[in-house]
Amino acid sequence: MLRVAAMATAAIGAAWIHRVNDPGVLCPLRAFTGIPCPLCGGTTVFIELGSGRPVQAVLANPVAFAGALAFAVAPLGPGNRWWALQPGTRAWVLGTALLGSELWQLARLGLLRV
Repeated sequence: MLRVAAMATAAIGAAWIHRVNDPGVLCPLRAFTGIPCPLCGGTTVFIELGSGRPVQAVLANPVAFAGALAFAVAPLGPGNRWWALQPGTRAWVLGTALLGSELWQLARLGLLRV
């Protein structure tokens, strides 16, 4: 529960900071090349959650949203199931998630027509 409280506090703080002073694009790859990385939108996930907009949080980066959710509930048992998987299976799942996230970001930012 402390983990979830800390994440919620961080999300509300990030939303407040963003509302007071928008820092612009935080991803170095996107800032220099215009091409998003698979984790682009991760900060936006927390900003949107902290602002009480969960749908926009999911749309910003579904993989980062799922990762944050998994991190929050890991101590309740799902974390044990993850570590019980074979290393190759974990690598495949993470690789597939990152590939899907990159395609999502390219489509979201209009760089990939779907």
